[in-house]
Amino acid sequence: MNTHIDEKELNERVAILRRLKELLIEQRAKFREYLTVLEKQESSIAGEDMEKLLAHTELEQKIIGNISDLQKVIKPMEALYKDIRSENEGDIPVLQADLSKLQSQILLQNEKNRTALRMHINSVRSKIQGLQNPYKKKQSIYASTGQTASLINIHG
Repeated sequence: MNTHIDEKELNERVAILRRLKELLIEQRAKFREYLTVLEKQESSIAGEDMEKLLAHTELEQKIIGNISDLQKVIKPMEALYKDIRSENEGDIPVLQADLSKLQSQILLQNEKNRTALRMHINSVRSKIQGLQNPYKKKQSIYASTGQTASLINIHG
């Protein structure tokens, strides 16, 4: 079996490894950005700051879109990487492990935020249901009293 590879193939492998590493580093930065937004979102939920919560949610959607777009490029690069990887893999496995750890942290923080938001929504609902409506048992002045005339007597 010939283990010798020519310079062209070596250069292609190096280019694939470099590009995959760049993409994974970029994805790691996006994951960290997403985690930061989720953490800020948590404090907005706790502080009942709905404007900030909305802003964080919009930013979150943009970051998720960026991660999704990046993932579309990374998947084929990872497939190429699997075809060419050698014993000397370098930084790629470390980056992949770091991404996996960040993804777990994101999922935990996301669930924590969802739980806090559900609790807040339930609390608001309870408060609304507990409000006393001072007009609840009073009849509107515009409502019919049932005393309407049925005949009109006109004398002329």
